[in-house]
Amino acid sequence: MEVGVHLPLIEFGDEGQSPARLHAVADGARDGGFAAVAANDHFLFAKPWLDGLVALAAVIDRTEGLELATTVALASLRGPVPLGKALAAIDLLSGGRLVAGVGPGSSRSDYEAVAAAFEDRWRRFDEAVKVLRAVLNEEARPASTQRFPIPAEPLAPSPSRPGAVPIWIGSWGSDAGLRRVARLADGWLASAYNTTPARFAEAHRRLVEELARAGRRTEMPTALATMWTWVTESRAEANRLLTEVLAPLLRREAEELAAQVCVGGAAHCVDLLSRYHVAGCGRTYIWPLGDERRQLGLFASRILPELNA
Repeated sequence: MEVGVHLPLIEFGDEGQSPARLHAVADGARDGGFAAVAANDHFLFAKPWLDGLVALAAVIDRTEGLELATTVALASLRGPVPLGKALAAIDLLSGGRLVAGVGPGSSRSDYEAVAAAFEDRWRRFDEAVKVLRAVLNEEARPASTQRFPIPAEPLAPSPSRPGAVPIWIGSWGSDAGLRRVARLADGWLASAYNTTPARFAEAHRRLVEELARAGRRTEMPTALATMWTWVTESRAEANRLLTEVLAPLLRREAEELAAQVCVGGAAHCVDLLSRYHVAGCGRTYIWPLGDERRQLGLFASRILPELNA
C-alpha cells in the first residue's frame, strides 16, 4: 500500500501555523519514502483551518517526486471555475503532479458561509464536477447548466498535463455516492474515520459493479483519506490522544475511533492498513495529531517497511 501525508491544516496544541510547519511535513514526506502530500477543505471547522489550496502551493518546491492531492476540495462551494483555475495553477507549477479530489462537503456550516442551500448539495456537486471536468481538462461541456456558468474561453494557463488531471470523488460509500464515482470520477476517496476495512471492501465490491454497469474499466484507483495517526507503544498515551484530542474534535466516541484510526502501536497500524489493502485500498493518507516531523519519522521507520515487505 502507498501512504501519503496530510498537510497540517489545524493545530492540536500550541504549534501555530507557519511556512516552517508546512515545510517540515513536506520534507518528512519526501525524505521518509511517502507517496504524496494532501490537503483538504473546510471554510469553518471546530478548529481554525488553514486553506488547503494555499498550503499545497506553499510546498510545491519541497515535494519533488511526490504527488499533490486535494482530499477533497469543495467543488460545489468554491465553484468549478475558480477551483479549476487554482488547480490548473498548482498542476502547472508542480510539473503535472496534481490529483484533484473533490467532494460536496458534509458540513452545513460551510454551506451557510457562502449562502448555499445544504439540501441542494448533491445537485450542486453533480453539476460542479461536470463543469470542472470541462474547464480543467477541456472535456465535453454539459449541454446546459443551472447553477454554474461555463466561460466562453478556455482557462489559461492550462495545467501541465492538458486533459489529464485526474479528478477523484470523495464518498463515504453510499450506493448513490458510488454510482456518482462510477459515473464521473477517475478515482474514489473514502474517509478513514467513517468506514472500516470490512465496509470498505463491500463498498469497493459495489463500486466495481457500478463501473461495469457504466461500461468502464473496473480497476479504478482508490484511496483512504484522513487517517488520523499517532504512533506510540504506550496504551495510556494512545487513550489520551483518542479521548482528549480526537474524540472531541470529531464528536465521536473514543472506543469507536480506536479501531478505525492509526492511534497506537506499530502492530495496530500495520494490521489496520494491511486489512485496508486486502479490501482494495491502494493508498492511505495519514494525518499526524501533532508533532508531525517526529510522527512521520516513526511511521517511516516502523510501519512503512512492514507494509512494503
